[in-house]
Amino acid sequence: MWRWNQTSLEDFILQGLFDDSFNHFCLFLLIMLVFLTAVSGNSLTILLICADPRLHTPMYFLLSQLSLMDLMHVSTTIPKMASNYLSGKKSISFVGCATQHFLYLSLGGAECLLLALMSYDRYVAICHPLRYTVLMSRRVGVMMAVMSWLSASVNSLIHTSILMSFPFCGSRIIHHFYCEYPAVVKLVCGDITLYENTAYISTITLLLLPIILVSTSYGFILHSVIQMRSAGSKRNAFATCSSHLLVVSLLFGACIFSYMRPRSQRTPLQDKVGSVFYSIITPTLNPLIYTLRNKDVAKALKRVLRRDIVA
Repeated sequence: MWRWNQTSLEDFILQGLFDDSFNHFCLFLLIMLVFLTAVSGNSLTILLICADPRLHTPMYFLLSQLSLMDLMHVSTTIPKMASNYLSGKKSISFVGCATQHFLYLSLGGAECLLLALMSYDRYVAICHPLRYTVLMSRRVGVMMAVMSWLSASVNSLIHTSILMSFPFCGSRIIHHFYCEYPAVVKLVCGDITLYENTAYISTITLLLLPIILVSTSYGFILHSVIQMRSAGSKRNAFATCSSHLLVVSLLFGACIFSYMRPRSQRTPLQDKVGSVFYSIITPTLNPLIYTLRNKDVAKALKRVLRRDIVA
């Protein structure tokens, strides 16, 4: 079961999202527009945070890491999907599939962990504002980012190595537009119930732990906000947290729909819809949410635009 063989190293076939109809061509153009919006929005967010000294704080450093993850996430799946659709080819090499699986899984896991740690940043900012620079120093922010990247990458490497070492049989057609775990594991020959149960428990743990941390942080935040006497302070606190809460809800909601349902209740169409949402829609909405709802980022954008106009 653990031996590599020639059959296992053959190419896979990605079914994709679209057929040759005109309606699907229009849908493809819409997806590409959303992809370009995601790339532009996340790249702009990263550049703004790097260019504006006023945004050189732990909170915005973590936000730049979130944008980098989103940028890499959409770049892992959409270009290959677009290339296959335009060229008429649907194949992906064994190494390419393994690489894609590792990247999307590590980036998704890192984003879940980072969003959970960002909730701690919001807790410190609202509940302990006078100690913020001590509790959330630049070093702490870097450690949070490294922890997110490293933990998710190790988890993804383990799962990808085990999954791709199993023998694959049949038509090797992946009923998806990229090598996502639920679609790939269906092609494995033999009984892998133990591995599937282990992977399911691992996924639930990776989702539940961040959710518990987010819930705990916002529980303390809500308690502090209730005790505030000033209506202005309450509004500022809610404005500070609303963007983060919205992003958390979008990502975790889509991940729970995609990964916490039993295998017997999954259909290829549902898997595709869930994947489109968290791999394309969410990375597109994140920079828009933070840019439109965050005054500091909006002001930084205005300063950059004003500087370019003057120049």
